[in-house]
Amino acid sequence: MRLPTQLSRTKNKVHKNSFGHVLVLAGSPRMLGAAALTGGAALRSGCGMATIGIPRELNSVIQKKIPNEIMTLPLPQTKEGTIALSAFRQIQNSIDKYTVIAIGPGLSLNTQTQKFICKIIEKSPIPIIIDADALNALSQKPDKLLQSKTSKVLTPHPGEMSRLTKLSKKYIEENRKKVAMDFAKKYHCALLLKGHHTFVADHRGNTYLNKTGNNGMATAGSGDVLTGIIAALLAQNLTAFEAAKYGAYLHGTAGDIAAKKKGKLSLIASDITDHISDVFKTLPS
Repeated sequence: MRLPTQLSRTKNKVHKNSFGHVLVLAGSPRMLGAAALTGGAALRSGCGMATIGIPRELNSVIQKKIPNEIMTLPLPQTKEGTIALSAFRQIQNSIDKYTVIAIGPGLSLNTQTQKFICKIIEKSPIPIIIDADALNALSQKPDKLLQSKTSKVLTPHPGEMSRLTKLSKKYIEENRKKVAMDFAKKYHCALLLKGHHTFVADHRGNTYLNKTGNNGMATAGSGDVLTGIIAALLAQNLTAFEAAKYGAYLHGTAGDIAAKKKGKLSLIASDITDHISDVFKTLPS
């Protein structure tokens, strides 16, 4: 696969803002690692800057988990220590600082947090990657995807896809291409349906079947890394479909390299992030 022109780094007169700023809205008291994995993968995938929006009392904790290059944004929180609905106003007031939002990993099923997620999806003026608990929030009213015209990428596994569509997991697994294409067309988005041979579709009829990756990647946090990769690619001016397509390829190939070095049994999500740079080095520009 050839490296997209936007990622080739051929121009000399550039600065960090030239490559986008990813805002990751993720994490809760029991799932801080999800936020760290997403932010780390985004920065390693070429975005100029990455910021993690986190419940304010977890801010000092996550700073011990993330690379020094990642910024944090302390946000209002619920009694359970998750992001509160009132955080929406803070995001809204500073949205011009960011290029892309990645939302969902580890956010929890807290009612206020789920309302916050829906508000972001409805009102975001910038492209948005929707994963994990953001997909769970969206499953109640997927029509919220139509509230704004900004680019959207959804990254469900079959269980999340079942909640989004009300179709059985069995039907989804037997009709992966049709289900993904129908959803993408209906909700005007790009959809990446995870699984063996991840399938990507968008509302314009573009499709891609990814054949990289291995079963060692079926491990906690692997999807969070994928979300970060896609967010970074979208921040560097790839289209929603391109970001999902190249993201799936990069994620799977990094996982294949990690499996050769660590073994499938011992592979963990951060191993995938560690080998993103190896994939970029092998791609022709």
